[in-house]
Amino acid sequence: MVVEMMAERGLSLAHTTILRWVRRYTPEFVKRWNRFGTRAGASWRVDETYLKIRGKWVYLYRTVDRAGRRLTSY
Repeated sequence: MVVEMMAERGLSLAHTTILRWVRRYTPEFVKRWNRFGTRAGASWRVDETYLKIRGKWVYLYRTVDRAGRRLTSY
């Protein structure tokens, strides 16, 4: 899938290149994620709805943990 996405942008890549990138950059990603990421906890839920804003319907969702803390919203 990533190879096809890159091909749409004019880059010719082999799947082995993507695998090498994953192996190389995953440790750095995990290190940063553990430093800045927030834990969701064992229990969380998703609220989702549609709203009409300026005459256009938009999708809104948010994730909330057991304590009521908002984790994400879009």
